Amino acid sequence: MTNLMTSTGRARAPGQDPGSDAGRAPARTPRHRVLGDRNRQLLLLAPAVLMLLVFFAYPLVDIIWQAFTDPAPGLGNFSDLLADPTTARVVVRTLLTSFVVAVTTLVLAYPYAYLMTVSGPRTRAVLMALVLLPFWTSLMARNFAWIVLLQDGGPLGMLGSLFGRDGGLLGTAPGVAIGMIQVLLPYMVLPLYSVMSGIDRRLLSAASGLGAGRFTSFRRVYLPLSMPGVISGTTLVFVLALGFYVTPKLLGSPKESMVAQVIGTKVEKLLDFGGAGAFSVILLAITALLLLVVARVSRAGAVLGLSGKER
Repeated sequence: MTNLMTSTGRARAPGQDPGSDAGRAPARTPRHRVLGDRNRQLLLLAPAVLMLLVFFAYPLVDIIWQAFTDPAPGLGNFSDLLADPTTARVVVRTLLTSFVVAVTTLVLAYPYAYLMTVSGPRTRAVLMALVLLPFWTSLMARNFAWIVLLQDGGPLGMLGSLFGRDGGLLGTAPGVAIGMIQVLLPYMVLPLYSVMSGIDRRLLSAASGLGAGRFTSFRRVYLPLSMPGVISGTTLVFVLALGFYVTPKLLGSPKESMVAQVIGTKVEKLLDFGGAGAFSVILLAITALLLLVVARVSRAGAVLGLSGKER
């Protein structure tokens, strides 16, 4: 028996419903429609990309260009900075202060974020509001409040004796670190809470059922699972602290200047745009190197964690 022909010219087996799609090739999306959707997606990204190019990429390229060309083309600005012993002291002070701020915020934020994960919805909402409260307050207002607290005779002025200082902590590196810790603490809490909230607490119960104590369960189960939040939060706070300007400017002193303060002084008072650009390039290189090291360490930790898994 010969096959019947459909209206479209395709062969149809005997008994097959003419309106059925059986035997037909799946419909394909026209190529022009796919390209149109892709172009619309790119068009939606255009404002954000344009803003990044205008307000981030162009200033960055301009700073790097001035570092190598102002006042004369070459590496003169970098050689002057490297020959100045003050540069090394400022960089070391900035790295040390940023490290202290990152570690202190981690110590304060870890139990706070853990408390948020084990609290009820109402308590968690209050704790989250306390974390977000600094974002609703002006940074200048918070820094001027710290000036009142840290100055001689202030409520925290007595803490100066703990650091071998007769007066308050205003104008000192510990005072700057305290102010930066308060400002940057939410940037540590939020990444930690984001990771901790996704940890299945039944794993701790399983570890306890296998005979592990609370500390062992925390060290062998919970802490490794929370390490992505620890790494991301610590890296974020450390990088932000490296380029912090307002708080060190208001709470610090010229003797305790950090990199951002030196760059600001070169631009505002010395009009040394080339030297400021060179110092900015050095700070950018330090930040990029730090991020590269963190990426390598995170990757190595993940590999070791997989290879060290007990069978």
